[in-house]
Amino acid sequence: MTIFIPTPLRLYAGGQDAVELDAPTVADALEALTQAHPDLRKHLFTAEGKLRAFVNLYLNDEDVRYLPAKEATAVTSADTLSIIPFIAGGN
Repeated sequence: MTIFIPTPLRLYAGGQDAVELDAPTVADALEALTQAHPDLRKHLFTAEGKLRAFVNLYLNDEDVRYLPAKEATAVTSADTLSIIPFIAGGN
């Protein structure tokens, strides 16, 4: 599958905008990503290993939070996972 890395996190992924990897689920894909790029872990996960609240994941344009199995959702090599950090703004 392809995981798209947002611009603010590319520094922690060797400058890559996308990473190709094989994994059976969304959670396994994130684990493989952070194994390959350990500096990403602290930006994606809390110390307890939970996905940070401001990190949104989209599997083929669907918000993973609203999928029935969430991070346990099965994936294939044709799938894409986009990491979208929540960015707050204001006046």
